[in-house]
Amino acid sequence: MHYLDDMARIWVESYGCSASFADAEMISGLIVNGGHTLASSAKDAEMSLIVTCSVKDATADRMVNRIKKLQSKPLVVAGCLAKAEPKTVERFAENASLMGPNSIGKTLLVIDSALAGRKKVELEATDLTKTGLPKVRLNPVVGIVEIASGCMSECTFCQTKLAKGNLASYRIGDIVRQVSVEVSDGCIEVWLTSTDNGCYGLDIGTTLPELVNRVAEIPKEFMVRVGMMNPMYMPKIRNGLLESFESPKVYKFLHIPVQSGSDRVLNEMKRGHTAATFRDTVRRFRSRFPRCTISTDIIVGFPTETGQDFEKTIEILEETEPEVVNISRYSPRDGTPAAGMEQIAVSEVKRRSKTIFELANRISLKNNRDWIGWKGRVLFTEHSDGKVRGRNFAYKSILVDEPVRLGDTRQVQITDATSHCLYGLIAS
Repeated sequence: MHYLDDMARIWVESYGCSASFADAEMISGLIVNGGHTLASSAKDAEMSLIVTCSVKDATADRMVNRIKKLQSKPLVVAGCLAKAEPKTVERFAENASLMGPNSIGKTLLVIDSALAGRKKVELEATDLTKTGLPKVRLNPVVGIVEIASGCMSECTFCQTKLAKGNLASYRIGDIVRQVSVEVSDGCIEVWLTSTDNGCYGLDIGTTLPELVNRVAEIPKEFMVRVGMMNPMYMPKIRNGLLESFESPKVYKFLHIPVQSGSDRVLNEMKRGHTAATFRDTVRRFRSRFPRCTISTDIIVGFPTETGQDFEKTIEILEETEPEVVNISRYSPRDGTPAAGMEQIAVSEVKRRSKTIFELANRISLKNNRDWIGWKGRVLFTEHSDGKVRGRNFAYKSILVDEPVRLGDTRQVQITDATSHCLYGLIAS
């Protein structure tokens, strides 16, 4: 129990994937329910809590810089970097308390210790499920719902498994109740997120399509964005997922990271899929939903990637033309098998990255220009550089200048396009 004189102003900031932002929302909810208040800035706070990401070297460097700036006051470092690289955190902030991504149940305990000047380290998983927890949303009209923790993959380049462990899916009934709460609280868009949505339920005898069907049956008006799914599970769930995506409540948006067009590199990465798996999935979704949005991820410069392997990545992008390509230069992460492999020269990795970046921009611009003249329903969810951003049925990013309230749905006509987004006017 916290008394009035125990209350503290706490600053929370988060980085990385949507699951990290969901964790930050739940941590913020527990802070408020525990009798503290959320500060409007780190400067105004009596302590800070940072939910970290460690997926890439550049990201980890950014985390370290923020940790160094925040450590002048009591500090809790939470999330993936704290779990996967606690010694890195302690090297730059020896007095910071640490909390892992699955240790949210210890939030108040860790915060109270930090406020009292006692370092506390809680990196092991608690038995607390991440559904049904109080939360303070980052966006009042978007609900981020975690459906599982951990994954079933053993990717040689990835540190996330070290941070989040093996797959632990949450029960469908609990997730459906959480989505219902989000929508009742005013959310008109719900994100279903986890480390890998593709393997959801395989540990508890269910599947992602079953979950999506149940969520879409909730008798309220809202849209569902299904988060990242690794291709290796597509042969098992693809047909069911195609049926699930028929619901008008589900965005026709598929995030499926191929990472490389070379089967040899994919094998070295231990990705568990082939380039053909990705091609087949894209073909089937585009056949069923011609204007769906395909998002993929590419890692450039994996240690064993030859020039020929790289050409295969170019080929698969040119053939499948994904609307969104998230590009990462490979960087070795502590504790991963690939970190011990012979690395490609940084200059060559930069050259390959530039080639993929330019190709992805050309593909995106071509795809986006095909939307000019389209007219239809757009759901507005955020402000962006003086404009309002919305999404259509294919989760295309659409900006308008006209005043629109967040949460509104309006008819919009697309008038222009760049490689990153569409521009439109409110239609009568």
